[in-house]
Amino acid sequence: MQSVSASEPLHIISRRLETATPEEILRWAWETYGEGLTMATAFGAEGCVLLAMLSEIAPQVRVFNLETGYQFPETLALRERIRERYGITVEYVRPAETVAEMEARFGGPIYRTHPEECCRLRKIEPLRRALAGHTAWISAIRRDQTRDRAQAAIVEQDPKFGLVKISPLANWTKREVWKYIFDHDVPYNPLHDQGYPSIGCFPCTRPVTVGQDDRAGRWAGTSRTECGLHSRL
Repeated sequence: MQSVSASEPLHIISRRLETATPEEILRWAWETYGEGLTMATAFGAEGCVLLAMLSEIAPQVRVFNLETGYQFPETLALRERIRERYGITVEYVRPAETVAEMEARFGGPIYRTHPEECCRLRKIEPLRRALAGHTAWISAIRRDQTRDRAQAAIVEQDPKFGLVKISPLANWTKREVWKYIFDHDVPYNPLHDQGYPSIGCFPCTRPVTVGQDDRAGRWAGTSRTECGLHSRL
């Protein structure tokens, strides 16, 4: 890896890290931001890869999951498998209201009628609170996942949440992710083997068919592919 100085502009740092391995990027992130570094994970395949790497590099980094109250049981069970395998306890960050409280306030579920508001209340606002006090956060996005994510840098300023965003797998492919999982026996969500390449909340996630985009099962039947956490606006 090229020598990278934390005093350089982020776009220069990001360009230098383009040829670094994800492990080198994680090591740089920990050495640069220390306790100011945190990671959000939805326990997708990419997130599990980063947790496996992080367990060898900086297992003390705070890692959290946005527990929306609508997650699949398989996703929640994976949290325990990760803890048992790597000794990393992923913290649950929950919305201000329980699902029952929110649905009572709106007169029922809103994930079909107002999905943007549901995501804002159950994901975006909890993430904003979880990131408060930190200087950098790690995400598991890849550029080839969506049009928004295609613009992601390895390291960049995240204007939406006001801190540095680090995406060690930005230039990886799906094939590279799964090769790492199989080579290192990384625990992953069994729903991936049942036609769910991308897994979110159970009311809004469906399996995909052969030839469909990996995120076609998210907010199925709509044009949405992002909840807003990683959108550029």
